Amino acid sequence: MSQSPKDPGDVRGAIEAGRRHHDMGGRDAGPVDRSQHAHDPWENKTDAILRLLADPARGPVMRIDELRRGIEEMGPGIYDELSYYERWIASIATILMEKGVLTADEIGRKIEDVRARHADAPPRREGFGGGTR
Repeated sequence: MSQSPKDPGDVRGAIEAGRRHHDMGGRDAGPVDRSQHAHDPWENKTDAILRLLADPARGPVMRIDELRRGIEEMGPGIYDELSYYERWIASIATILMEKGVLTADEIGRKIEDVRARHADAPPRREGFGGGTR
């Protein structure tokens, strides 16, 4: 984590010192694209997976605050490289491994199965899951 500001009266510096990379509150990040877009099937599945895992009637297996923690703990490089739903699925996988629900080996095997099934399909878009940023 960043060091404290040298001037104890520097409130802005103190705020900046405690920020993580994803925390854009109050910073100029440019215009926000508010246009609607169609989601890829994998993005819809990611949303459905989270809803099932967080459903109180089913446990829940994980909570939304855990999803958020997993996303917030991503380093600047990976956080910036992944799209919105790519961050979700990476966080979900991490939380499920932390809880012993899945292993890295199980996830890796499933990824290879999916890649093999879709090996002949033309690539849709670049990125971890085919999504856009």
